[in-house]
Amino acid sequence: MASVITSVVTATVTAKPTTTSATSRAASQGGILEGLNPSKYDPKNPLILFIIQAGIIIIFCRILHFPLSKLRQPRVIAEIIGGILLGPSVFGRIPGFTDAIFPTASMPTLTLAANLGLVLFLFLVGLEVDLRLLLSNWRVALSVGAAGMALPFGLGCAIAYGLYQQFRNDPSLVPIGFGTYMLFVGVAMAITAFPVLCRILTELKLLQTQVGIVVLSAGVGNDVVGWILLALCVALVNAGDGIVALYVLLTCVAYILFLVYAVRPVFLSLLKRSGSIQYGPTQTVVALTVLMMLASAFFTGIIGVHPIFGAFLVGLICPHDGGFAIKLTEKIEDLVSVFFLPLYFALSGLSTNIGLLDSGITWAYVFGVIAVAFVGKFVGGTVAARLCKLVWRESFTIGVLMSCKGLVELIVLNIGYQAKILSQRTFTIFVVMALVTTFATTPLTSALYPPWYQKKIAAWKRGEIDWDGNSLARDATSSEQGDGALEKYNGTEFRKLLVYLRLESLPSLFTFVALLGGDRTGNTLGKTHPQKAREAVDQSSHMATSDALSRRKKPLAVHGLRMLELTERQSSVMKESDLDDYHVRDPVVNAFHTFGQLSNVAISGEVQVVPEGSYAEILKESASEHGSDMVLLPWSETGRLSEAGNTLLLDPAQNTFTSGPHNHFVATFLAHAPCSTAIFVNKGFGQAKKPELLHRVATTLSLRSTTGPPTAPIMDRSHHVFFPFFGGPDDRVALRFVLRLAQNPNVTATIVNIQSLSNSTEYPDSSITPRALHSVSPSFAKEATAQAFPEPSSDQENAFFVTIKDSLPHDLEPRVVFSTINTESPLHDTLEWARREMELPTQNAGNIVVVGRDVRTGGRRGIRTELEALRAAGGASTGVERSLGAVAEAVINGNIKASVLVVQAGGRELEG
Repeated sequence: MASVITSVVTATVTAKPTTTSATSRAASQGGILEGLNPSKYDPKNPLILFIIQAGIIIIFCRILHFPLSKLRQPRVIAEIIGGILLGPSVFGRIPGFTDAIFPTASMPTLTLAANLGLVLFLFLVGLEVDLRLLLSNWRVALSVGAAGMALPFGLGCAIAYGLYQQFRNDPSLVPIGFGTYMLFVGVAMAITAFPVLCRILTELKLLQTQVGIVVLSAGVGNDVVGWILLALCVALVNAGDGIVALYVLLTCVAYILFLVYAVRPVFLSLLKRSGSIQYGPTQTVVALTVLMMLASAFFTGIIGVHPIFGAFLVGLICPHDGGFAIKLTEKIEDLVSVFFLPLYFALSGLSTNIGLLDSGITWAYVFGVIAVAFVGKFVGGTVAARLCKLVWRESFTIGVLMSCKGLVELIVLNIGYQAKILSQRTFTIFVVMALVTTFATTPLTSALYPPWYQKKIAAWKRGEIDWDGNSLARDATSSEQGDGALEKYNGTEFRKLLVYLRLESLPSLFTFVALLGGDRTGNTLGKTHPQKAREAVDQSSHMATSDALSRRKKPLAVHGLRMLELTERQSSVMKESDLDDYHVRDPVVNAFHTFGQLSNVAISGEVQVVPEGSYAEILKESASEHGSDMVLLPWSETGRLSEAGNTLLLDPAQNTFTSGPHNHFVATFLAHAPCSTAIFVNKGFGQAKKPELLHRVATTLSLRSTTGPPTAPIMDRSHHVFFPFFGGPDDRVALRFVLRLAQNPNVTATIVNIQSLSNSTEYPDSSITPRALHSVSPSFAKEATAQAFPEPSSDQENAFFVTIKDSLPHDLEPRVVFSTINTESPLHDTLEWARREMELPTQNAGNIVVVGRDVRTGGRRGIRTELEALRAAGGASTGVERSLGAVAEAVINGNIKASVLVVQAGGRELEG
């Protein structure tokens, strides 16, 4: 027995080395630490090389887009050029580059990711297409869209004959008839890139013009018809038999009807029941929609049509009501545009070889294809637009815009290349055409339809000017403005106010605009129950009511403008194209409308989606369009120009005046403001005093523990205004505005005329100082300043101040105090006086220090010297003077418990 055991153990030990041979060892896990090359393709682990490929493609496209964006080119241009450079045309000529980075064995993985992204992108294109726009403008859409497709389609069929005869013997082509080839080339010539077109129209601010509406309406129809024709072409190629192609086409028609009349009603009912239309799609709804998209793509793929058509159809049936399509796009778009689309265009570039354009006849066809694509679209769109009674320059612009190809053309070409309708040579010819036509769209449109011409044509169509630019409407205000307009008080001067609406500034804006709206108590009429009013209707009371209504003061007209940033996201463009609905849904504008109804203020509002760099220009255009007397511009309370992001997580201790973009925006607008402007820097205006709590750092984990005690109501709703008058146009307008605020019975004001002494270092009467004047009665203060101080050096400013003081209405005298001081330290004494003024009413609804901007005069009367001294002493920070002026910077950083209003004169105020 022992010998048997010994023999078994010996045999086992002897056999052990053979079971651990090198061929059965586990794969190495050390990676580069064991000397492995990560760029070497491993079929069992393709992710590593895929990450390298995706990283190179994304970084390369982003780098290319930076200089091209300065030329206002869409991102697709950078992605097309990046793909061409990474392909065999440029980098592919580097020995070993393609084999190391894009080996043939790794292409299936890259192709799978790119095609999945393409399916998602066509779903987003379907979401972006709003068929309501097509239905509401069907006449012009039908004419411009039909002409914009028919002519280039016919010319494409003509040049297709030459292409077919010249290049049909190229390698890797399937044997197809000329009819199918002609259909595909015609579709490639007739297609318009709707997503890129929307982006260009938005960036050029044409989306809401007649040109933009015509182009979008025609583009929607063009897009839908083009995809249908392309589906037919692919079905003909894949079927191989005419009867099978007919079956495929009939199946597609039946499937479209099934989606529209069976799937869409059930989907809409589910969205309404889940509240996804009102409040945005839930995660379950997003998952359901993505599954519908994948199922539709699967079905259209297995019946012989490309899967992208199924995804496009599901996007079309998604509703636009309540902004559902926009909110759903926001959930998906970033991953598609940042990750998937660059991969797809890189694949297009890898299939593009400029080196194949190596003969004169080939380049002749390159120029011929470009000419046919552009001329066909340009002439067709121009003639149709002219027949719709647009002027020639508008018609030319529409023709240029309809010639845009962009990424949709690349998708069409890739489908033709994958179906082996196009050879690599003809594919490259059409890629060059798509690149040239897309690149030329923006500069040609800017040249044909510049902003000055847009304003001229809009005014001409409104009947305000003739074709030569001469005004046809009498300027009623010009005859009313005399030479002494700036020297008399006019309480009705500020009747049209433009307010820049920001979410975080709404409470203070509401309070401020309510003060300008005047006293509402006198306009409130006694009400009677409707039933009792019907029982006893007295004619005299009816006449009295009508008389009371006729005596009501004309309300202040305020227009609110909210600007949202136009980003590179597709949803941002969709907001701009859907502005009519967005005006109704925007919560900030809706809150502003409700406030106006309760505050005796005539309110209107709008939303604009524009790039941050255009904020100042849009604000200027809105002020001019509405004939505003003043623009109220709140300073950003978050320190940022954009409202994007979570404001709850901002550090309350950060300096909001160091934001470069916001400072630039304010300074740019003030430099070109068409009317007077008031910049409001809020420091708790209209808000109850909050108890001081322990300082906590706001994080996502501590938000729920920051609740404090309930806010008590404001018992004293009064406001106190302090205004130092230094002279100049800004201060004159500011003085008028202070008196306009003082018409509200809850407002008191102290107005101090600051005069600078040139040869004295103390007050003429040492017993009368700013502190002493503050402690005495207003009447004594007026007499003391008139007796103790010499006459101001500027007779004009002194006459203006005296005229305003003498013409003060009797009902304002109890609430407004005028004073005059002479000092060699005007800025220092202004700060001291402001601190004392603001310390008195400590429990009211907020105080304001009003100052003139006075930047154009360079800071008069030694103020700049004093400001530099304060900066040296650490009492004021730099960065605000360029935007708000020297006095404003000193007041903002002067530890004064009040909000600040900086006023700049503009428009007709500067003419006086």
